[in-house]
Amino acid sequence: MLEKQGQLLRGVAAPILIDNLDTDQIMPKQFLRIITKQGLDRGVLYDLRFHPDGSERKEFILNQDGFRAAKFIIGGPNFGCGSSREHAVWGLQQLGIEAVIAPSFGEIFFGNALNNRLLLIVLPQEQIDALLQDLASGHHELEIDLHACAVRSATQDFRFPLAERHRKMIVDGLDMVGATLQMLPAITEFEQGYRARHPWADALR
Repeated sequence: MLEKQGQLLRGVAAPILIDNLDTDQIMPKQFLRIITKQGLDRGVLYDLRFHPDGSERKEFILNQDGFRAAKFIIGGPNFGCGSSREHAVWGLQQLGIEAVIAPSFGEIFFGNALNNRLLLIVLPQEQIDALLQDLASGHHELEIDLHACAVRSATQDFRFPLAERHRKMIVDGLDMVGATLQMLPAITEFEQGYRARHPWADALR
């Protein structure tokens, strides 16, 4: 179970070590025909999780005891490459994923994820290998400290880069609209100053 104590996250991490795992694999096209965002958890990694008849693939990590409630994914290089579908991010969140750790991410997926408060953590491959060793020894839980920007396993403690804007959005539960509204006083001040300096602009509205 994920624990949130201020800026501290704890949960089980599942290794899905597939290089170039793209957004078409994370969220197949047949699950994009929706009006709302609801129900996308069913589509996440569908072809890896299920047989064509809809039964579970027992060999897949997220279908195994101890990993069904995983909150973190440890992925391979270029995780989330491919098309720009934001549904991949929404689906991972609905499945209960709070963070993905990988050596690199697809650029568009990276922006979509952080703007939707899905934490993406970039670590060098050797540090990821060290985390995987702990998972292989039976220590399946990780701790993510959003204050220190650190990932901790049973034996390891690694720092990761995270922009302050994204850190605050994740900690405070803000989306892009909410984060922008926090700047409303500054926006209003700028708008008033601009109008004072350019009074003729109002005539064009």
